[in-house]
Amino acid sequence: MSATPVHEAVAHAAPDAAAPTAPAAPARLAGERRSQQFLSRYVLPVLVVVFALAAWDAAVRLSGSTLFPRPIEVAAGIGELARQGLLLKYIAASRFRVTWGFTLAVLVGVPLGLFMGWFSWAANALNPIVQALRPISPIAWIPIAILWFGISDAAPVFLIFLASVFPITVSSMAAVSNIQPVYVRAARNFGLSRVQLFRRVIVPATLPQIITGLRIALGIAWLVVVAAEMIAVNSGLGYLIIDARNAGKRYDLVVAGMVMIGAIGLILDILVRRLERFDAVRWGYSRR
Repeated sequence: MSATPVHEAVAHAAPDAAAPTAPAAPARLAGERRSQQFLSRYVLPVLVVVFALAAWDAAVRLSGSTLFPRPIEVAAGIGELARQGLLLKYIAASRFRVTWGFTLAVLVGVPLGLFMGWFSWAANALNPIVQALRPISPIAWIPIAILWFGISDAAPVFLIFLASVFPITVSSMAAVSNIQPVYVRAARNFGLSRVQLFRRVIVPATLPQIITGLRIALGIAWLVVVAAEMIAVNSGLGYLIIDARNAGKRYDLVVAGMVMIGAIGLILDILVRRLERFDAVRWGYSRR
């Protein structure tokens, strides 16, 4: 007779005891997603870099080459440059030139591209000039840059500007052309003026493609600064590469300069991608 109340008490208590564990499944799934994101964002890239370094070292060992350096020798070369104070000096020189050339290209290319994309008559008038100048390699401008500016920082800045301004202009112009007409019509139905339409709709909608153009142009800028520094100036990472090759065939320093250029390019690309976190840029992505 006394067993029945006990069973009833257990039956009534069981749901209450199980209730706190109900959110366990969503929490576990969220934890698994965070773990997967951590693995894909951090662990996997590190493993790829380690594998690439191991393959590089193995290839040099198997080839028996005494000229091409191993990763440990390149690391020693970077340390040597740092101790001599040359590493920061050359990085600062290259960064100065890229910063000025790229900034000027952004200040000219983005407004020009938006202007050409928004006004068809501007595109008809200016696009032939842009498309005619765009295929010309910036390297072909080196003799003219030296003639105009001499052996100074102005020459590589000019070359970087030329290399960057056209990708930025074209991507900005294409971004305006790719806007869905429904957004423009909706904004006009709400009575937005032409200035408000441009500021509240056109600019946010074009930001994702403009940022993509900036990332491409930034990579081109670093390509050009290396070539320009090999010829037009006597400092910077490009100068380091050509000087190390000529002065005793220090290929460990040559590759060290290449590694530093790659590392700086990666850092700058990450910084540019952070622009995508702004709300206006996210709206531009969500409309796609």
